[in-house]
Amino acid sequence: MSELATLYIVAAPSGAGKSSLLISLLEHLEGVRVSVSHTTRAPRPGEVDGEHYNFVSVDDFKAMVARDAFIEHAEVFDNFYGTSREWVESQLQQGTDVILEIDWQGARLVRELFPKAVGVFILPPSRQALQARLKGRGQDSDEIIARRMRDAVSESSHYGEFDYLIVNDDFDTARQELASIIVANRQKIGLQSTKLAPMIEELLA
Repeated sequence: MSELATLYIVAAPSGAGKSSLLISLLEHLEGVRVSVSHTTRAPRPGEVDGEHYNFVSVDDFKAMVARDAFIEHAEVFDNFYGTSREWVESQLQQGTDVILEIDWQGARLVRELFPKAVGVFILPPSRQALQARLKGRGQDSDEIIARRMRDAVSESSHYGEFDYLIVNDDFDTARQELASIIVANRQKIGLQSTKLAPMIEELLA
């Protein structure tokens, strides 16, 4: 991993508000980008190719897997998702913090390649709130919502594998807590010593 930037893994059960938090975070914090995953699922209303996801065919996705183009990839809800290795590494080398919006299984794979990656898990405040959010989308049938609820419980049981835990009850508070993790991490000795090397050298001369 680059000594100028940090790779973050942000995971959450479906409906916890992870995507909305990250969109808001980017509006309030500079120097960080969210990786745009490749996926074989169909775009949802309002989603833009290359902005929300890189939408590809199953054949194209499998070809990328074959040439080891992904840091991690997984099958979720009968669709494939993957994180571009080339894009992530180039951003880190440029000094830009990168957030991977992936599940706990992908997080395990990423940590094998990037041991210094920082993991953040986001939980909803309650089961009732989670179900209300899933229904509020108005995009899924009751059967799919029930399935997502079951998967959410399973996903949430892995929160202990991450470094930080945030409960998305009040949206602004949760966003500030997420931002504070990134800002505080930027002040660590290892990162600061590299970024501020000329200034420190002059100061101590």
